[in-house]
Amino acid sequence: MAVRIVQFLAIVLSALALIPAGAHLAALPNKMALPQADYFTVQGIYRGWALLGLLWAAAIAVNILLAFLVRQQTWPFWCAVLAALCLALTLVVFFLWTFPANRATENWTTAPQNWESLRQQWEYSHAANTVIVFVGLCFTSMSALSWRPV
Repeated sequence: MAVRIVQFLAIVLSALALIPAGAHLAALPNKMALPQADYFTVQGIYRGWALLGLLWAAAIAVNILLAFLVRQQTWPFWCAVLAALCLALTLVVFFLWTFPANRATENWTTAPQNWESLRQQWEYSHAANTVIVFVGLCFTSMSALSWRPV
């Protein structure tokens, strides 16, 4: 029963981690054409979203726990490991590309000369993370679907 609970939590937390990432991706085409003043205004809607980063941490932790619990079965184990790695990769992308853009713009309240390249960096890093989280969710689901009670 513990495995099923952890599988459920892994799927739910991975899916919840996909929601903010997907929201960024859905908004990307419209936001890329905005002039600077409008773009900076729109960016204000993300204040407080840093808290959603806890979803990533929780999804990583529960997928690691899932991998541990299903370690006797090769395919479910590796799917859970790959899910955790995908979710961890989102943090790498965030800290290499998203966070530096946030810092350079003081969370999109100050427009440096290179604000347009920072916008691209910020938007495309979120787009990449959407794909990565989706792949992680797929691995989590495959782990849960392929696990068999022994």
